[in-house]
Amino acid sequence: MDDQTVAARPRVVIVGGGFGGLEAAKGLRGAAVDVTLLDRQNHHCFQPLLYQVATAALSPADVAWPIRGILGSQANMTILMADVTGVDTRERCVRAGDMEYPYDFLVLVTGATHSYFGHDEWGPVAPGLKRIEDATDIRRRLLLAFERAELSIVEEERQRLMTFVIVGGGPTGVEMAGAVHELARHALPLDFHHIDPRKARIILVEAGERILPSFPAHLSDYVRRTLEGMGVEVRTQARVIECDAEGVDLEDGRISAATIIWAAGVVASPAAEWIGAGSDRAGRVEVAPDLSVPGHPDIFVIGDTARVLQQDKPVPGIAPAAKQMGQYVARVIAGRVAGAPLEEPFRYRHEGDLATIGRRAAVVKLKRLELRGFLGWLFWGAVHVYFLIGTRNRVSVAFAWLWNYLTYQRSARLITQDRPAGPPR
Repeated sequence: MDDQTVAARPRVVIVGGGFGGLEAAKGLRGAAVDVTLLDRQNHHCFQPLLYQVATAALSPADVAWPIRGILGSQANMTILMADVTGVDTRERCVRAGDMEYPYDFLVLVTGATHSYFGHDEWGPVAPGLKRIEDATDIRRRLLLAFERAELSIVEEERQRLMTFVIVGGGPTGVEMAGAVHELARHALPLDFHHIDPRKARIILVEAGERILPSFPAHLSDYVRRTLEGMGVEVRTQARVIECDAEGVDLEDGRISAATIIWAAGVVASPAAEWIGAGSDRAGRVEVAPDLSVPGHPDIFVIGDTARVLQQDKPVPGIAPAAKQMGQYVARVIAGRVAGAPLEEPFRYRHEGDLATIGRRAAVVKLKRLELRGFLGWLFWGAVHVYFLIGTRNRVSVAFAWLWNYLTYQRSARLITQDRPAGPPR
């Protein structure tokens, strides 16, 4: 193939190396296009298991993989670590600092971040869980709370340090509450002599009527009963009105707590602003049936960044949906380039919902199958191991879970610094 032929190939720029971005890139492997993937980080993170990094069950390397290691062998692929700052739709280029990357087709998969519902000042005291850095920060806060409680001689302060509030009763909040319980009740008791980590107070706060609202009511009730049986306090219809370093204010009173974890909501990246597109209250771009942006048929938005309606309901912002969108957009672009446009609109196939409550307990709701308890936990584990990338990670995670199950231990109990370390002392 000569240089002139290469230069004439359509240029596809994908912004974001999440689930949707990877699937779009893979789907274009055999297409007559040149693909450039831009991401501010050099790795893809398996977000569904980040809470296990945050609670010391897994290490970061178990749930993250270098993007170059995933896509580097693809002949039509260029991978660049760049922080995108905007899009020029007239010049058809993506801006990342001083650099510009021209495109013929653009796929925005820039994800979402934590939403504090107009109270961004809560962020520093109530971190959310979206990136590896978030997980290691939360792990540090959890473990430091016990270390500081061990040092404290004031009982009231010890109680505050050993109180953990998780805000948000969706799958992330439920899984985090169960994992913090296991950390405190099983992994840490032998580590301390002046405190009993088993006396830690774990509170799950949900503003709605019930936790896990996407699940059937009877499974939601089962999860609540299981959590409460474990010792987790579950408070529903409890709206947070203030967060600070000393605790949380609810409408019915204050909870003194040293550690607050936010799992209550998300807001999309500023992709809608970059391209001047319509968006909903959460900042998600309103897209056409083929996932393109109205008025910009060469721009596609997928994953958490897109508002996709199906049967008048939004497609959920979960990994399977993002992957299906990425695969679909790859087919659309490949079809256009080949002169055989794909006519059918995007259709999301919802396979089901899963959430783990902790050791030996999970709920699974598929189309014709419901599981809970130990069988649900086994199914949940098998599904998550299957969707990990690479044999090494599958073996590593499976072994770590088996070891944790048999020994009640968590080997990743490392307190890492949130700033560069000073000189040795």
